[in-house]
Amino acid sequence: MTSLKKTRRIQILALTTTALVVATVLIGYAMRDGINFFRSPSQVTEAPPGPEEVFRIGGLVEEGSLVRGQGETVRFRVTDGGASVAVSYTGVLPDLFEENQGMVGTGRYVDGTFEASEILAKHDETYMPKEVVDALKEQGVYQPESGGTPGS
Repeated sequence: MTSLKKTRRIQILALTTTALVVATVLIGYAMRDGINFFRSPSQVTEAPPGPEEVFRIGGLVEEGSLVRGQGETVRFRVTDGGASVAVSYTGVLPDLFEENQGMVGTGRYVDGTFEASEILAKHDETYMPKEVVDALKEQGVYQPESGGTPGS
């Protein structure tokens, strides 16, 4: 009788452990494309990621670099003060997108150009994403505007 109870407990424990391992693997597999790492333009130029890697890049839109092409394709450069990266985006830009303003883009770095699939711009006069502020501070070019808290 005790042998049967021990066997049943071991079976339940093994089944529970297997279920937890399978659930963990499925969650990790589902999230693999949802995790995007942030990089500054300096980090991208120092160690370019592979063309299959999706990541986020952020900084200031370089003045004089915004070029609107035929259709919905837009090209510009994003900088952190230390380096700048060419960006290509096909789609409608956010209303608040403009030169010398903070932006964050999601996409891939292919043949020296960041091909963005999504572009986010600041939402008011004082906001800039925390990652962008940190990258600009590292380069020594961050100028906080009065009247607000950056990155909040």
